[in-house]
Amino acid sequence: MKPKSETNKIFTRYDINVEVARQTARKVSEDENLQKVADCIVSGNEDELENLVKSILHIKEPMEIINGGLIAGMKEVSRLWELGVYFLPQVILSSDSMIAGIKLCEQKLGRPMEKKAKVVTHTAEGDIHDIGQVIVNALLNAAGYEVINLGADVPVDDVIEACRIHKPIIVTGTALMTTTMTAFPKIAFGLKQINLNIPFICGGGAVNEEFVTSFDLGIWGKEASQAPALAEDALNGLSWLEMRTKWNG
Repeated sequence: MKPKSETNKIFTRYDINVEVARQTARKVSEDENLQKVADCIVSGNEDELENLVKSILHIKEPMEIINGGLIAGMKEVSRLWELGVYFLPQVILSSDSMIAGIKLCEQKLGRPMEKKAKVVTHTAEGDIHDIGQVIVNALLNAAGYEVINLGADVPVDDVIEACRIHKPIIVTGTALMTTTMTAFPKIAFGLKQINLNIPFICGGGAVNEEFVTSFDLGIWGKEASQAPALAEDALNGLSWLEMRTKWNG
């Protein structure tokens, strides 16, 4: 029979072991207060973060807190996700904490935080498995983009209409079921019909590079963590074809 100490190791929930993440997380600021903000983001402690931000707003400018603490902390969360240290629950908790902190800073600013650009995200029509989209939303928010989150099981026409209204730099789609991924070429066709030649990043367990690159505008997003870098390429003026060559070439 295994000793109790060894048995405990077997049943340890490393996906919720915040202490492991704290040991792995890097320092992001030389400023003690901003580092505390980043630490709250890493631990996903929304209540502690809100109290901390409220107190720091008396001595620091809102944008300094946003850039040096909130976003810096969320970037560290993104790194932990890529390393496999963090899982979906941690990413969501950290993202919610960051959004709460930004809201407090925006109240002090008296205006919304300026975003880099708009991105439309959705999960394919008929598909309710939006885990990939949730991660994409969190990472894009952390990178400073305004995310137009259409949710799950979104009709093709609704995606096209949202893109017509918001004029995003990219649109993303997630599909976990092979029966739902057929919505993606329909969306791409509809976008071209209204002369919106925007990069359409498609990902999820159901899709692969061969399928996504079989229709115009389509770019295969292998990992959710690629979303901010893909958005940066579009923001810098790369066309959907140039992005496809870069990411799927």
